[in-house]
Amino acid sequence: MKVLFVGDVYGQPGRRVVNDHLPLIAPNHDFVIVNAENSAGGFGVHYDAATRLLEAGANCLTLGNHAWDHKDIHLLLGQPDKFPIVRPLNYSDPETPGMGWRTFEVDAGDGMTERLTVVNLLGRVFMGESANPFRAIDELLRRDDLGSVFVDFHAETTSEKAAMGWHLDGRVAAVIGTHTHVATADTRILPGGTGFQTDAGFTGPLNSVIGARPEEPLLAFLTERRHRFQMGEGPAMLNAVALEISGGRCLHIERYRYEEEE
Repeated sequence: MKVLFVGDVYGQPGRRVVNDHLPLIAPNHDFVIVNAENSAGGFGVHYDAATRLLEAGANCLTLGNHAWDHKDIHLLLGQPDKFPIVRPLNYSDPETPGMGWRTFEVDAGDGMTERLTVVNLLGRVFMGESANPFRAIDELLRRDDLGSVFVDFHAETTSEKAAMGWHLDGRVAAVIGTHTHVATADTRILPGGTGFQTDAGFTGPLNSVIGARPEEPLLAFLTERRHRFQMGEGPAMLNAVALEISGGRCLHIERYRYEEEE
C-alpha cells in the first residue's frame, strides 16, 4: 500500500500548490493524507479549504493545535462521511467533537484491500493543554482491528517526536511529525519496522519564515516586540513523505518536495 502524507498546508498559497500539484501525484499512491491544520489563513481549517483539499486528491485530513480555531470545524466534524477528518486523539473530555482516529479500507491494487488507521496526536511540550499522547496511543493500540497504523504526531520538540517514534517502533507502520514547518533529514525505518521522520515540513510560501512574510518575524526578533504576521507571497512549495506500507510495517520511506516556479 503506497501512502503519501502532505505536511501542514498553510493558507491560500498552500491550498494553491496542493490544488495544482496533488492531482498529478495522487494517482501514484493508494491513499493520501493531508495535514490541514493551517489551511484556513494559517489557523485551522474551514469548509472551503477542506472541500478543495479533498477534491484535489486527499483521502483523509489531519489537524493539530489549531483544530478549533475556525468555527467551521464543528460543521466539518459533524459530517464524517463527507469530511474524513481526524482531530487530535488525546483530549481527555469524552464530549470532544470528532474522532482522533479513523480506519479506512484501502484499495492497494490487484484486487487487494488493506486496512489503514490514521491517528492524530498532539504533543505537550511547549504546546497547549492536552492529555498524555503516549498513554492515549497505548490505549488505542489495544484494539486488534486497526490494520496498519499511521500516526501524525503534531508536536513542537524534536525530542518528543523522536521519543514517540521509539515508543511506537514495531507497533505502528509510521510516525511522521508535523507542526514545526521545516522538513527534517532523518527519514528512516526504525529497527522494529516503523517509518519515521521528525517533521514532514509544511506546504506553503517558499520565501517565508515558516509561512509568514519575512519582514514581520524579523521585526519581532529585532525589536523584541510583537508584530502582526502576514501571509508569505510568491511561489509555494509542497513537502510530503511517501511510504510503502504492508502488514503493519513500513517497507520504504522517502521525502518528497515540489516547488512552484518563480
